[in-house]
Amino acid sequence: MKTDIKLLKQLRNETSVSIVDLRKALEETNNDYKKALAWIKKHGIKKAEKKRDRKTAQGIIESYIHQNGKVGAIVELLCETDFVARTSEFKNLAHEIAMQIAAMKPRDVNSLLKQEYIRDPSLTIQDFIKQAISRLGENIVLKRFERFEI
Repeated sequence: MKTDIKLLKQLRNETSVSIVDLRKALEETNNDYKKALAWIKKHGIKKAEKKRDRKTAQGIIESYIHQNGKVGAIVELLCETDFVARTSEFKNLAHEIAMQIAAMKPRDVNSLLKQEYIRDPSLTIQDFIKQAISRLGENIVLKRFERFEI
């Protein structure tokens, strides 16, 4: 079956997944958009699991201060290379995690990873990170965080 180019472009814009994976998803789902999204999610998590043991020696420290100035969070998010650490997608991931911490008051990294993501309750923070791993192609580890409140 021939891949529908319009669907391929739409999936690429929405997911940032590689063209090869998008083609495979569309071929295996007979160009069904919803099934292709599910396929991408399932296979992205599998890809992330394969990268779990890779060394993460680079990364960034991200902070977030809520509008009222009374709640803030700081996050250490690690990846494999400084190239990925400098990407806007990685920086956005760190920022979203910092906002999650400020809003949801997790006790520790494990409890944070199990929380529903505030922008998409169908995902946990761990799933959100795994999606980024799939798109960026590197292992990503949430090392530590701190939350501050007056």
